[in-house]
Formats: sequence, structure tokens, C-alpha cells
Amino acid sequence: MLIKLAARLTAWVTFAGLFSLLCTAQQTTPPPDSSAPAQTQAPSQTPPSAQQSPADKDKPAATDKDKKDQNASIKGKVPGTSSDRLGGVLPNFLTLENGSNLPPLTWKQKYHAVALGTFDPVQYPWWGLLSALDQAADSDAQLGQGWKGYAKRYGLVAGDGIIENFMTQAVFPSLLRQDPRFFQTNDGSFIHRTGYAISRIVITRSDSGHKQFNASEIFGAGFAAAVSTYTYHPRGAHLGTPEYIASDRTFRNFASTWGTQISLDTATIVIKEFWPDIRRKMPHKKKADTASPPPVVNFQKEP
Repeated sequence: MLIKLAARLTAWVTFAGLFSLLCTAQQTTPPPDSSAPAQTQAPSQTPPSAQQSPADKDKPAATDKDKKDQNASIKGKVPGTSSDRLGGVLPNFLTLENGSNLPPLTWKQKYHAVALGTFDPVQYPWWGLLSALDQAADSDAQLGQGWKGYAKRYGLVAGDGIIENFMTQAVFPSLLRQDPRFFQTNDGSFIHRTGYAISRIVITRSDSGHKQFNASEIFGAGFAAAVSTYTYHPRGAHLGTPEYIASDRTFRNFASTWGTQISLDTATIVIKEFWPDIRRKMPHKKKADTASPPPVVNFQKEP
């Protein structure tokens, strides 16, 4: 299991390195030439529809936080989820910024959101990368090498990811009425926010909005580890040999798999916490102003 943990961490490091290169390659649009003659535009008038009525003036103006709260529920394909992606690539639909006031997800919405993220087209090459790292580390050596061994590892990686995602984010949250979403915070120092992110592995929010023990994550990951260990994963160093047939199907191996998955989920939550800060600091290309200049109006009287 240490080999698999190292492979997953290597994948994250590789992903982060590629992401950094993409960020470095981006360039902002240069500022406009100051030598160009400035065009004078006529002052714009506020349309009557944009003027506030006396009743509207008494209402408090919406803050940026309120706007984010309102928009968070309409970004994703499932109401109450987002359309965010880690690094602009990996699905991150159950992470919300400033979305603490959103209503809970129904059980159908939980399954729908998890299905969208789990079977997103990006996941297939991601599983391929993880499988390649497992093969390079010769994880589960009895699977062999070559394309046949790679195909088997790909199936194991995909199966682990699908089962773990649905158990921790759909099945158990629906049964226990817990919220599978991660609510990112931007308050406090780096250490405080890191501690908050790590604590979410054991603390979650119920559908009614109260803090609870994150049984969905702990027991969901445990159930997925049990299915993986005792069913479809290889059963020993020598398949077909009776004395080794169940050598890997032990409680120790199950506990190791369980702990590895929780460790990976914890690292992923920490990345999700700080990803919005990284995204906001990324340079964005600004579209050049291609609008035609306003027409020149001649105010001179005709003779």
C-alpha cells in the first residue's frame, strides 16, 4: 500500500508541475499604447430602468459575498454544486466558495453530482496516469507487465475510484443525511486554513446544517477498502497456488488500504481549500477592445 500511496502522490506532484508550467506560459495582454490619441466620448446617461426607486434605496446593497452565495447554486449542472475544476482540469463539482447558506442536496442530486464528476471525460486519462505509475512501481507484481498488465491495473484503479467516490459522496451521505460538499473558507492564516481543511475529513455538515462526525467519509472509505481488498484485487503473489490464495486478503491489508485512501482524501481536501486562491492569482488574458469608436457628432450650425 505504501507503493500505491507513493504513486498517487507522484501523480499529484506531476499534475502540479504541469499546472505550474501552464500558468507560467500564460501572458497578460500588454497595456494600450499611451501615444495613441484618446477619443472623447459623450457622457452616458443612466436609463430610467436603472434608476433606484425610493423603496429600493432603503434596501442594503448586496455584497460580493452575497453575490457569490447566490451564484454558487447555479454554476454547476446540479443545483447547489459548482462547475469548478482543479487546475482547470480535474472535476471539483462538490467544492463551493462562500456557499454556507445553500440548501441541502437531495439524494438524487448527490448521486447525479458524483456521477458527473466520476465519469467526466478527464477521469479516464487520469486513471491511465495512475495506472502507469502503478506499473512503473510494479505494484501488484503478479499482474505482470506489458499491455495486459497495464489493462488489469487500469481496471483496478478505475474500480477503486468509482466505488470510493460513490460510497463517500453519494451512498453514505444519502443514508446518513450528510452533506458531501466541501465548503472552502478564505478566513484566517495558512496554518488555520490547513487545519480547517484537514479537520473536514472527520467533521462534516448534516443536511440540516449542523456539524457532525464525518461518518460518510470514514465508513464510506472503509467499505470501499473492504470491497477492494476482499473481492476483485489480486489475492496473492502466486495466483492459483492454494497456499497463497488468500495471502493478501487480510485485515492488515484492508486497514492499510483504508488508511491510504483517507490520507489521499485528506491531501485532496487541502488542495481544494487553497485552489481558489491560486486560481484568482492566475494571469488571465484580457480580450482586446475591438469595439468601433463612437461616431463624431458635428455640433456646428449649417450656414
